[in-house]
Amino acid sequence: MGYDLHLGGAPTTSGLKGPEPMRDNSGQTSLKRRRARTDPMQEFDRLPSELRLWLASAVLPWGPKSALRAYRKFLARTGDPAQALAELERRQTRLLAKDAVSIWGPNYPTAPQQSAL
Repeated sequence: MGYDLHLGGAPTTSGLKGPEPMRDNSGQTSLKRRRARTDPMQEFDRLPSELRLWLASAVLPWGPKSALRAYRKFLARTGDPAQALAELERRQTRLLAKDAVSIWGPNYPTAPQQSAL
């Protein structure tokens, strides 16, 4: 009997390998990813409280810098924090629909439908 450490040290009785260890929590996506050059937790702590609350329930793994950049853009356009957050939600929905096509194919329910001409 051996120990498979990436499965939490649970004893294994077979020679079969367990699942691959999780490298990060980004999941499978076709969207661009970048490495953080600063401490993302410190950046997160400096965000406006309403944006931190929105990010806590966001579906995509938004980085603090990109979320703040989009939030400021929408806030400048709308002048209202609630409307800026609604715009962020719409952007996230569009990104999810775009990503759904490359991950699950064009027949996935949230995939953008192409018009037949």
